[in-house]
Amino acid sequence: MSNRIAVVGDKESIYGFAALGLDPYVFDPSGDGFTMFKKLCQNESYSIIYVTEAAAAMLDKEIEKYRSAPSPAIILIPGVSGNTGEGLSAVRKSVEKAVGSDIFNE
Repeated sequence: MSNRIAVVGDKESIYGFAALGLDPYVFDPSGDGFTMFKKLCQNESYSIIYVTEAAAAMLDKEIEKYRSAPSPAIILIPGVSGNTGEGLSAVRKSVEKAVGSDIFNE
């Protein structure tokens, strides 16, 4: 397995990550975006895949298939349209599952 990192989302949200050495993939829900995401998840060279919250909303069923898999780690990030709270919610669910209780009491 490699340590490559991919970023999936709309063009405006992800292309800045290329300067950091991450591999950007534009998610196009009307095109082959779903197939592209599935291939990324099955590609063993990616250990982490960042997905914008907007793209994750459309990829929810596919992302769910990989939640319990050790790799790739799929991490939600806000896009240029702002933070929807889905990323934090996903982290909260993962921590609660690992620890056994909600340690982020509000």
